[in-house]
Amino acid sequence: MPIPSVKYLNTFKVAAKRLSFTAASEELCLTASAVGHQIRLLESQLGVMLFERHAQSLRLTAAGLLLLEHVDSALHRLEMVVGQLRTQVQRSFLKLQVPPFFAHELLLPLLAKFSTAKGRLELQITTPPAALGNHSWDADVSVIVAAAPAAELQATLLFPQVFVPACAPALMERMGLRTELDLNRQTLLVHSYRPDLWERWAEMRGTGSFRPRTVIRFDSMLEVAQAAEQGIGIALVPSALAARRFSSRSLFRPTEGELSTGESYFLVTRREDAQRGAIAPLWDWLAAQCAAVAIQ
Repeated sequence: MPIPSVKYLNTFKVAAKRLSFTAASEELCLTASAVGHQIRLLESQLGVMLFERHAQSLRLTAAGLLLLEHVDSALHRLEMVVGQLRTQVQRSFLKLQVPPFFAHELLLPLLAKFSTAKGRLELQITTPPAALGNHSWDADVSVIVAAAPAAELQATLLFPQVFVPACAPALMERMGLRTELDLNRQTLLVHSYRPDLWERWAEMRGTGSFRPRTVIRFDSMLEVAQAAEQGIGIALVPSALAARRFSSRSLFRPTEGELSTGESYFLVTRREDAQRGAIAPLWDWLAAQCAAVAIQ
């Protein structure tokens, strides 16, 4: 059986949701008779009745209900693919989407080396404000934080998401932590997107009666790390991404313990995009750089 016209399927979708050929005609800028004609042609192509037609109303048949269940998501997916094709044809650059702290701590310090090694490069980098768990429809390559990437994506595991305590050296010297319960007397810094990290860390450490005196939330992990460096309080920071700050000794670990969230950083692209030659150099370079981070 040939696949019905997308135009007819879209007309059916609107009519099925509105349960009115007249209302559908207004939404589609057609006449009611044109809507009815397209529906009849679709029914003829499929060999089933999609609507029960009554004098004052329409009802979907069992076949109509089944088609509506699938046609909406199918048309939405088709619109996304068409948008991706138009975007890729119209632009000559690659779009890389990464979490903000990943961009600041790992990507930006290394970009000069990448552009020198790879020659001519047109790259757009976007950094959504919240932790990134999904590959955007208009991105060519993304770094996401997730327990596992979606099945339709090609993915490479970069490194696990692990948080560790961090504070400025001066604060570490003067607060004199004897036990982890002494953290209740300190100011703790958290990312507003992950406000429960300290509670999860304390539970993992078996620290009872964990009720810190002061908690300050920030909208970005970069602000959390910078506040910790300025001695405002103690933060939980991603250990892999904050490695340079620990190496430079602007941050110290005041106590032991690591919190593994069960998530990891993944490099992802759509499987159909993975075959594009322009993506390979960026993909291979990012994977290699993150492999070096993972073994530090």
